[in-house]
This record gives sequence, structure tokens and C-alpha cells, in this order.
Amino acid sequence: MKFRSKRYVESGKLVDKSKEYGVKEAVSIVKACKQAKFDEMVDIVMKLGVDPKHSDQLVRGSFSLPKGIGKEVRVVVFASGEDKLGLARTAGAVEAGSDDLLKKVEGGWLDFDVAIATPDMMGKVGKLGRVLGPQGKMPSPKSGTVTNDILNAVKEFKEGKIEYRTDAGGNVHVPVGKVSFHDEDLIENIESFIKHIVGNRPPAAKGTFVQKISISSSMGPGVRVALAA
Repeated sequence: MKFRSKRYVESGKLVDKSKEYGVKEAVSIVKACKQAKFDEMVDIVMKLGVDPKHSDQLVRGSFSLPKGIGKEVRVVVFASGEDKLGLARTAGAVEAGSDDLLKKVEGGWLDFDVAIATPDMMGKVGKLGRVLGPQGKMPSPKSGTVTNDILNAVKEFKEGKIEYRTDAGGNVHVPVGKVSFHDEDLIENIESFIKHIVGNRPPAAKGTFVQKISISSSMGPGVRVALAA
């Protein structure tokens, strides 16, 4: 049996596992749960009716949360030329480089959240697939992380733009803010993200697209959310 902390068990009593809640009520429950000693993230998980083994059913991209993410996002940039590297640093990248940064990451350094690359660097960055792929940090045109517009790309991700991609089970799992956010801000982030995913249904997906939605704090129980009609 999986061990649950006393705090988790007590919080679980607030949740009716057989019920789907409206977003507003679900947010209230998450915030009512007994919190940890740090400002927990609030995550959303959407179970989608897709088979990620088929490329035409893969759900992947990026989305700017209207109220931001509530955490410092560490961005690195793979680029060549002092002009591009200077733009990356000005925008707030924690690291920016070419072969030097490639070597550092290949050596195991992964202390960042998002990797951005210019198109001309992808021939080299592609070789880091075995390192960045499992971490979900591989730059991709679909997620907006392969671009020549370095300044805006770095700023957007630092201000709350998130990447998402269906995992092997067809789930999309992303942060949508912090427990300390005002209820209205969390609700807006959650509703906006759900609407975005619903609007990006792959044409090849059959049957019910959004099968299940739940939100939770980092250390708390999941709360089922009803998909608005």
C-alpha cells in the first residue's frame, strides 16, 4: 500500500472522488487542503483520448498562461554570434552559448527549465536528444523553442509561457500557478489552458477527446474537474 502523509489523508477528506467539480469549486478545495511549508504549485492533468504512439495524434505545443506561472523559469539559449547571445542574456537567459553550452549539457548539466535554439543550431542540438528528450527539454518548432526571435521567446517563457506534450499514457501535465495565487487568477489560467487544449484536438483523434481533468497542489490530492459544455 502506498504511504500517504497525515496531511495528505486529512486533505483527501475534502474531496469526493466520485464527483466532478466546476473549476471555481475545485480551486477552492485545492486551496482549502492543508498546505506544506512552501508555496506549492498547482498542476493540471488532462487525460486525452489519443494514442501518442501515432505522430498524427500527438498533442504538443506551448501556451502563455494569462496570469503567469508564479515561479522563476530558467531558460538557456543555444545560438552562435555575440549579437544573438547578447540578446539572450539581455532577455534573462541563465546561460547562452554554442559549442561551450552544448558540451556543458552533454556532460550532464540540466539546471534549467526551458531550452531555446536558433534554427541554424539544431543540427548540433539534435545530438543532445538522448539527454534533453527524457527531460522534456528538447527544443522544437511546435513548442516555439526553435526560433530566431530570441528576445521575445526568452521573455515569453520567463513570464509564464509553458510547454506541454502528451506522455506515453496520453496525459498532458503542466503547472498553472501557485496556491498563493488569487482564486480568480488560478481559475483564469486553468480555464484558458483547458480551452486551448480542446481547441487543438488532432484531426486523427477519435471518440471522446478530453476524458478526465484533475487539478492538485504539489503535495495534495487530485480534484476532478468537469469539462464545461
